[in-house]
Amino acid sequence: MALSVKKIARLNEPGRYFDRDNLYLQVRNEANKSWLMRYTLDGRERWCGLGPLRTLDLEDARARCRKFRQMLLDGIDPIEYKRQRRAAKRLEDAKSVTFEDCLRQYLAQHERKWKSLKHRQQFETTVTQYVLPKIGKLSVAAIDTGLVLRCLEPIWERIPVTGGRVRNRIEAVLDWAKVHEYRTGDNPARWSGHLDNLLPAPGELNARKHHAALPYAELPAFFSQLSNQDGVAARAVEFLILTAARAGEVTGAVWNEINLRERTWAIPAARMKAKKDHKVPLSDRAVEILQQLPRQEGNPHIFAGTNKGGTLNDLSLRRLLKALGRNGDITIHGFRSTFSDWAHERTNYNNHTIEQALAHTIGSDVERAYRRGDLFEKRRRLMADWARYCSTPVAEEGATVVAINRRVRSLDGT
Repeated sequence: MALSVKKIARLNEPGRYFDRDNLYLQVRNEANKSWLMRYTLDGRERWCGLGPLRTLDLEDARARCRKFRQMLLDGIDPIEYKRQRRAAKRLEDAKSVTFEDCLRQYLAQHERKWKSLKHRQQFETTVTQYVLPKIGKLSVAAIDTGLVLRCLEPIWERIPVTGGRVRNRIEAVLDWAKVHEYRTGDNPARWSGHLDNLLPAPGELNARKHHAALPYAELPAFFSQLSNQDGVAARAVEFLILTAARAGEVTGAVWNEINLRERTWAIPAARMKAKKDHKVPLSDRAVEILQQLPRQEGNPHIFAGTNKGGTLNDLSLRRLLKALGRNGDITIHGFRSTFSDWAHERTNYNNHTIEQALAHTIGSDVERAYRRGDLFEKRRRLMADWARYCSTPVAEEGATVVAINRRVRSLDGT
């Protein structure tokens, strides 16, 4: 017998109760009752939910069941129809979610996954600078290849390393948006099989474009100019030159990496490009810089930034170069090349010692397996010689200077 309003009110025992024409009432308990449609498709029994009793009364449920039976006559699966309707609704809702909205949510959800605070800041800074002005206010569902290229093309060949990082970060945000069903389809920022057909490979660009470096003959004059500058950024660049370190290694340095008694700086593998611990010998001037720097309460960073608990960023170092009148003719990273050129051309230190000072991976796997030392004492003498060269007195204008290039070979071959 078909169900009635009175009969439904008395049905409190859990179970499924047939009405008519594929319609069932499902009872879980007195307060939880809902409507189901039972049908068979391709030999398989299927149950399609129609809605709760509190929303659909008996007549409403029969009308909805009749609508779904008509769909079956037209070859439409009611369950698949409902799934597609939900997906379309989510996509419609996603049109109001912008790329910037997704970026903020991505950063928040990855808060505990960043390798370092600096990495998180770099991610946000590059996307904010190069992406948000162009596509930040657009629906994330509407981002296509043309819009991605609009962000990348102005920087791809001019600053290829940054361009590659920006592409990776756009791709990451769009992947996050797809997982959260804010967009569908392939990722327009993917490289393999897509953008690699539209843009030159980063490796090709990096091979063609080296970091602009200061000739080592000009380094003492620049170092003198730098030492007369006040501020944490000037001391950071001075320390970077003296240690031949990378910018990220210096700006990320914290006080517990420094041993002033042994005059060493121990950089952990997590902050090294080669992912290996690296110990740097500190010259007299490098130690002096550290001793003169103020320590900011609650901030572990050596070169503290203006934000509480923060550190300087690469942009601060580049701004310093610009303030010193260097408009792109040299770069922060280029000081490593300056050191390398000086060491190879003006000293008798062997290549392994110089490359170890630069924290480069040298030799074959077999050679590295047998050469396990870090040439630390030789590197200490090398860095002391480099510090003396950096501080070479610069002649006043009009004075005559006779430069004596003297090479001394010690018993250990350096």
